[in-house]
Amino acid sequence: MLQKIDHLGIAVKSLAEAVPYYEKALGLTCEKIEEVPSQKVKTAFFNVGGVHLELLEPTAEDSPIAKFIADRGEGIHHVAFATGDILGQLKQAKDAGVRLIHETPIPGAGGKQVAFLHPKSTRGVLTEFCAGGDHGPGGDH
Repeated sequence: MLQKIDHLGIAVKSLAEAVPYYEKALGLTCEKIEEVPSQKVKTAFFNVGGVHLELLEPTAEDSPIAKFIADRGEGIHHVAFATGDILGQLKQAKDAGVRLIHETPIPGAGGKQVAFLHPKSTRGVLTEFCAGGDHGPGGDH
């Protein structure tokens, strides 16, 4: 049911400070910056061969990203898999004994529906399922 790695989430303290690294040092183009109120973050997306890098800046002190940065510092936060059947993926994971953070999808960046699996059940990797939406020009997602 998984279609591809959709994106890698990277926690950063400041998009204003982080975006120039990806643009100047790596030569990537920031496709879009978007605030996602449901997750208390502001995101910036870069396309690298059909897989996106999603920079995540907390917009509130109680944001999950703010907590992550306080505990672990900036860096890789999650891996997201695109799926055509997010509810089916959640059921499969739950049936396999995985602890779900979201029992049903919630709104995410780019108009996607997203749901996360708890890293204590996924060998330490925060895992996201995402479906639908659009990250930027040309319908990439």
